[in-house]
Amino acid sequence: MSVAHALPLSAASPAAPVERDLFRGAMARLGAAVNLVTTDGPSGLAGFTATAVCSVSDTPPTLLVCLNRSASVHPAFSANGVLCVNVLAAGQQALANLFGGKTAMAERFAAARWSRLGTGAPVLDGALVACDCRIAEVQSVGSHDLLLCEVLGVAEPGGEGGLLYFDRRYHELA
Repeated sequence: MSVAHALPLSAASPAAPVERDLFRGAMARLGAAVNLVTTDGPSGLAGFTATAVCSVSDTPPTLLVCLNRSASVHPAFSANGVLCVNVLAAGQQALANLFGGKTAMAERFAAARWSRLGTGAPVLDGALVACDCRIAEVQSVGSHDLLLCEVLGVAEPGGEGGLLYFDRRYHELA
């Protein structure tokens, strides 16, 4: 089997990229699960709301989490090297908003009940599913770091329906 190597993004096409606002509008039409991504370790407790999360591989089990390098939580995730992707259930919009804003970390985490798996990253009680991960690799693209995360544990604590973000608002799935 041969492997093709991709050109750098800037060399892939002679056309100019679309304007930022046009791209953001297009991405608003791409529905996605709402997640709380959490970490804990030597650099402290941190968490943020994310929709830019996806499965990469099942061998080894790997997730992709996108994190803006200018985010206040970026240093904690980089230094701790572990995280948990907590997939939110229907009815957990308030937590999504809390973790998506400028609220202090202590207040964010005080708003819910948490447990821990092997890495020590916080696992949300009542999430649809939680994936406990080790950050295995980091790639920088544009304004974001792409965190390739090896899944070391899974908790399925509950929840009936999912929470999606589409067209700049939350939608519940039964």
